[in-house]
Amino acid sequence: MPISHITLRRGHPDAYLDALSNSLHEALVDTFEVPENDRFQVFHELDLKALCFDRNYLAGPRSDNWVLIEITAGRPRSTTIKRSFYRCLAERLADSPGIAPADVMVVIRHNQAEDWSFGRGLTSMLEMENET
Repeated sequence: MPISHITLRRGHPDAYLDALSNSLHEALVDTFEVPENDRFQVFHELDLKALCFDRNYLAGPRSDNWVLIEITAGRPRSTTIKRSFYRCLAERLADSPGIAPADVMVVIRHNQAEDWSFGRGLTSMLEMENET
Protein backbone atom coordinates (compact mmCIF):
# COMPACT_ATOMS: atom_id res chain seq x y z
CA MET A 1 0.00 0.00 0.00
CA PRO A 2 2.80 2.48 -0.45
CA ILE A 3 2.36 5.81 -2.12
CA SER A 4 5.43 7.26 -3.83
CA HIS A 5 6.16 10.93 -4.40
CA ILE A 6 8.79 11.44 -7.09
CA THR A 7 10.43 14.86 -7.28
CA LEU A 8 12.66 15.74 -10.21
CA ARG A 9 13.53 18.59 -12.50
CA ARG A 10 10.98 19.69 -15.06
CA GLY A 11 11.44 18.96 -18.74
CA HIS A 12 11.70 15.19 -19.14
CA PRO A 13 9.63 13.60 -21.93
CA ASP A 14 6.65 11.39 -21.11
CA ALA A 15 8.62 8.26 -22.07
CA TYR A 16 11.22 9.10 -19.40
CA LEU A 17 8.53 9.53 -16.73
CA ASP A 18 6.84 6.30 -17.80
CA ALA A 19 10.13 4.42 -17.58
CA LEU A 20 10.85 5.89 -14.14
CA SER A 21 7.35 4.94 -12.97
CA ASN A 22 7.66 1.39 -14.29
CA SER A 23 11.15 0.82 -12.87
CA LEU A 24 10.07 2.10 -9.46
CA HIS A 25 6.96 -0.07 -9.42
CA GLU A 26 8.86 -3.17 -10.56
CA ALA A 27 11.44 -2.68 -7.80
CA LEU A 28 8.66 -2.27 -5.21
CA VAL A 29 6.90 -5.44 -6.38
CA ASP A 30 10.08 -7.51 -6.69
CA THR A 31 11.81 -6.52 -3.45
CA PHE A 32 9.53 -4.49 -1.16
CA GLU A 33 6.57 -6.91 -0.83
CA VAL A 34 4.12 -4.73 -2.77
CA PRO A 35 1.26 -6.33 -4.74
CA GLU A 36 1.40 -5.91 -8.53
CA ASN A 37 -1.82 -3.88 -8.72
CA ASP A 38 -0.84 -1.52 -5.86
CA ARG A 39 0.58 1.42 -7.83
CA PHE A 40 0.13 4.93 -6.43
CA GLN A 41 2.66 7.53 -7.59
CA VAL A 42 2.69 11.31 -7.70
CA PHE A 43 5.23 13.18 -9.81
CA HIS A 44 6.44 16.62 -8.78
CA GLU A 45 8.32 18.32 -11.60
CA LEU A 46 10.17 21.46 -10.58
CA ASP A 47 12.45 23.95 -12.24
CA LEU A 48 16.07 23.17 -11.43
CA LYS A 49 16.36 26.37 -9.40
CA ALA A 50 13.60 25.04 -7.10
CA LEU A 51 15.64 21.92 -6.26
CA CYS A 52 18.26 22.62 -3.62
CA PHE A 53 20.51 19.63 -2.99
CA ASP A 54 24.13 19.06 -2.11
CA ARG A 55 25.90 17.64 -5.14
CA ASN A 56 28.45 15.67 -3.09
CA TYR A 57 26.93 14.75 0.31
CA LEU A 58 27.40 11.03 1.09
CA ALA A 59 26.61 9.15 -2.17
CA GLY A 60 27.44 11.94 -4.66
CA PRO A 61 28.41 13.38 -7.00
CA ARG A 62 24.90 14.30 -8.15
CA SER A 63 23.89 15.84 -11.45
CA ASP A 64 20.93 17.92 -12.61
CA ASN A 65 19.10 14.58 -13.05
CA TRP A 66 18.85 14.07 -9.27
CA VAL A 67 15.55 12.47 -8.28
CA LEU A 68 14.00 12.23 -4.81
CA ILE A 69 11.64 9.31 -4.17
CA GLU A 70 9.65 9.56 -0.95
CA ILE A 71 7.67 6.47 -0.03
CA THR A 72 4.98 6.28 2.62
CA ALA A 73 4.95 2.55 3.18
CA GLY A 74 2.46 1.59 5.86
CA ARG A 75 3.93 -1.38 7.69
CA PRO A 76 7.67 -1.36 8.36
CA ARG A 77 10.08 -3.53 6.35
CA SER A 78 13.31 -5.02 7.61
CA THR A 79 16.68 -3.43 6.93
CA THR A 80 17.48 -6.38 4.66
CA ILE A 81 14.39 -5.74 2.54
CA LYS A 82 15.13 -2.00 2.36
CA ARG A 83 18.73 -2.60 1.28
CA SER A 84 17.57 -5.01 -1.40
CA PHE A 85 15.00 -2.48 -2.58
CA TYR A 86 17.52 0.39 -2.74
CA ARG A 87 19.95 -1.70 -4.82
CA CYS A 88 17.25 -3.04 -7.11
CA LEU A 89 15.77 0.42 -7.64
CA ALA A 90 19.13 2.01 -8.44
CA GLU A 91 19.90 -0.77 -10.95
CA ARG A 92 16.51 -0.55 -12.63
CA LEU A 93 16.57 3.24 -12.87
CA ALA A 94 20.09 3.06 -14.35
CA ASP A 95 18.74 0.66 -17.00
CA SER A 96 15.55 2.61 -17.66
CA PRO A 97 15.28 5.58 -17.98
CA GLY A 98 19.04 5.93 -17.47
CA ILE A 99 19.38 7.68 -14.09
CA ALA A 100 22.84 7.43 -12.53
CA PRO A 101 22.71 5.59 -9.17
CA ALA A 102 24.28 8.60 -7.41
CA ASP A 103 21.28 10.67 -8.57
CA VAL A 104 18.70 8.43 -6.81
CA MET A 105 17.72 9.44 -3.27
CA VAL A 106 15.06 7.48 -1.39
CA VAL A 107 13.28 8.28 1.88
CA ILE A 108 10.87 5.76 3.40
CA ARG A 109 8.27 6.64 6.02
CA HIS A 110 5.90 4.31 7.83
CA ASN A 111 2.44 4.81 9.24
CA GLN A 112 -0.47 2.74 10.53
CA ALA A 113 -3.46 1.11 8.85
CA GLU A 114 -5.83 3.77 10.24
CA ASP A 115 -3.82 6.46 8.41
CA TRP A 116 -5.11 5.32 4.99
CA SER A 117 -8.38 6.10 3.27
CA PHE A 118 -8.43 4.98 -0.34
CA GLY A 119 -11.82 6.64 -0.86
CA ARG A 120 -15.47 6.78 0.17
CA GLY A 121 -14.53 8.18 3.57
CA LEU A 122 -13.53 4.73 4.81
CA THR A 123 -10.54 3.65 6.84
CA SER A 124 -9.84 1.28 3.98
CA MET A 125 -7.22 -0.95 5.57
CA LEU A 126 -9.24 -1.34 8.79
CA GLU A 127 -12.39 -2.14 6.81
CA MET A 128 -10.47 -4.95 5.04
CA GLU A 129 -9.34 -6.33 8.40
CA ASN A 130 -12.93 -6.35 9.70
CA GLU A 131 -14.14 -8.32 6.66
CA THR A 132 -11.87 -11.28 7.42
